[in-house]
Amino acid sequence: MSKKHLDNAEMAKAMNRVDGRVKVTGAAKYSAEVQLQDLSYAVLVESTVAQGIISKLDTKKAEWAPGVIAVVSHLNTPGVPEYKLENQELIQKQLRVFNDANIYYNGQPIAVVIADSLERAQYAASLVSVTYKQEKHLTNLEENLSRAVVPKRAKADPKGFTADFIRGKAGAYLDAEVQVTEEYIQPSEVHHPMELHSIIASWEGEDRLTLVDKTQGSQQTQASIAKSFQLPVEHVKVLATYVGGAFGSALRVWPHEIVAILAAKKVQKPVKLVLTRGQMSYMVGYRPYTTQKVSIGASKDGKLLGISHESYGKTSMYEEFTENVLQMTRMMYNVPNIDTKYRIVPLNVSTPAPMRGPGEATGSFALECALDELSYKLNIDPLELRLINYAEQDPDKNMPWSSNYLKECYRLGAEKIGWNKRKAKAGTVQEGEWKVGYGVATGTFGAFRSAATIKATYRSDGSLLLQSAIADIGPGTGTAMTSIAAANLGIDPSRITFQLGNSSFPKAPMQGGSNVVATVGSAVIAACTNLKVDLAKRAAKQKSEWHNAVPDHISLKGAHLVNNDDTSSKVEIASLFKQDGLNELVIEGSAAQGEERNKYSFYSYSVHFIEAHVHELTGVVRIKNAVSVVDCGTVVSPKTARSQLMGGIVGGIGMALMEEAVIDDRTGRTINASFGDYHVPVNADIPQMEMLFVNEKDPYLNPMGSKGLGEVVIIGVAPAVANAVYNATGKRVRHLPITPDKLI
Repeated sequence: MSKKHLDNAEMAKAMNRVDGRVKVTGAAKYSAEVQLQDLSYAVLVESTVAQGIISKLDTKKAEWAPGVIAVVSHLNTPGVPEYKLENQELIQKQLRVFNDANIYYNGQPIAVVIADSLERAQYAASLVSVTYKQEKHLTNLEENLSRAVVPKRAKADPKGFTADFIRGKAGAYLDAEVQVTEEYIQPSEVHHPMELHSIIASWEGEDRLTLVDKTQGSQQTQASIAKSFQLPVEHVKVLATYVGGAFGSALRVWPHEIVAILAAKKVQKPVKLVLTRGQMSYMVGYRPYTTQKVSIGASKDGKLLGISHESYGKTSMYEEFTENVLQMTRMMYNVPNIDTKYRIVPLNVSTPAPMRGPGEATGSFALECALDELSYKLNIDPLELRLINYAEQDPDKNMPWSSNYLKECYRLGAEKIGWNKRKAKAGTVQEGEWKVGYGVATGTFGAFRSAATIKATYRSDGSLLLQSAIADIGPGTGTAMTSIAAANLGIDPSRITFQLGNSSFPKAPMQGGSNVVATVGSAVIAACTNLKVDLAKRAAKQKSEWHNAVPDHISLKGAHLVNNDDTSSKVEIASLFKQDGLNELVIEGSAAQGEERNKYSFYSYSVHFIEAHVHELTGVVRIKNAVSVVDCGTVVSPKTARSQLMGGIVGGIGMALMEEAVIDDRTGRTINASFGDYHVPVNADIPQMEMLFVNEKDPYLNPMGSKGLGEVVIIGVAPAVANAVYNATGKRVRHLPITPDKLI
């Protein structure tokens, strides 16, 4: 391995998480754990039908129950001012909770009980009686494909990834010597982070609101709530200091958050609302059930000539949800002819949401499995087939890659997994009662950068405080930012504190879409640079050689400011504060995307290799080895990057082998809304894993040379598992998850 490449051993030596101790000792307080004076508790009442109108809502027994403060519904809601706007274009497209008596899905919030304890609220909620005028509901995707529509997003952006697309000739695969046409199904998956969604809402008077919320963006939630309740943005404060995982489920404001705010306004007390584990299955989004058809044609020597790819996904009746299922097909391989079609089907379900690797994780399952199927028809190694069709530049944008070390990912992974042990003929390797197979698949996700600002407070004692509104849902944002600042300034990491998750802090993006390190990290460097420039100007009052100091050559070594490692020029930092009568310096640094996106195509890449063992009698699948290699540019925080990749592999194994949210189409109800019935991987399901990073700098995206990591790590894992299972058994499963009944 190159010295730049990072493996498990190298990453183990890296800096530990800065918030690790407070999290494992319980000192970290998540939103539901925050205690406020005179706090009341809210419990939702849900619809039990999937389509219809509430004809009677009897809350009397609940209102008379001990400890109950109020019951709020569409009959007595304080109302959401935005819902009353005449200009419909200004209204956020979401469920207008408590706005009327209409029911759109089973489990929809229709009332909320507020009481002086959680238990009393739960009991009173069970006393609410509801009568419905029930109507016919639709929840099955395959039975309702005729209702599919072109998304409004596609109409608004005809060049986007949800619009119909043709490059070259449509249906060109039909002209090829070797063809594959198959359909693939991705079932609904639920995010299920460890921390339940929760919110505490507290009003001050009529126009000031504080929220302690589980959110992936404090300022984005602030703006959304301000818009809904027609408040000045600065009158809404959102705190999300610790977030216990989200995976995309907290990227937006959900109905339960609006309900908590309405309840707090009604009772004029702080209100806490925590979703149950069951409600997490249908109230805060999910990966949508999607059916795809992929047709690929190639010449006998393996050159891809054409791909046709179409996708149909679920959305709700009241809101359109779309994702980039077809993006990877358009840009991953060097294919002259591609046509894609994306449709959504409105059904009586709640609105889906982005889930880790949104769109691409679903699309890669179909594309990478179809490519594997083609490799068997061609009798070409599936890894070699990918190399034959490697794209030297982005074929979709017709632009050069900013960086692309995909070939190195293939080489490193194949070497580590022992790809040479894979047999070309499926179902031919056996160890005792277990059939053995190997699979590979590729993943990609766009590398992004937006705008952010960092406030830096440097104190005379040599400590540094950095502040940003960014949320941290678990990847270790504070650790990465501390690492960037320490490396840039030369300060010991223990002297740096990074505060986040407060909407009153400087501007930051959502934590989602793998853009945080590139965005906020760039602002950290800008703040550090500005701090060094400021200190250099002050040092110039003592030594003239500091007048022309270059920021990149300045470091803060211990108690001294040093220029280009020239010890003769060093200045005692405390003296700079003393000479100007200061106790601290407050500096800001901002950074934003430049013109680079007009010149280069930015993507991160992952390659996943899986060794699967399948029991010949029971059909049980055991993943024995997993090797994943990622090209995400420079790895800023190796230990937390390793954790991200490990989590992606685990999530991908769950996606491949067990996760599936099941709706009873007779009632429209999710029937496995618990960890007892919705299966996720446990320790016994997780194999030996090797996580590798190419660790080569991207020269254009940001000063650190990093690219996004959090999304790409799961993309491609599920098809790698499916391909390994086929290599082991000769049985192709195209409908996830791959359960034993599909292999017997």
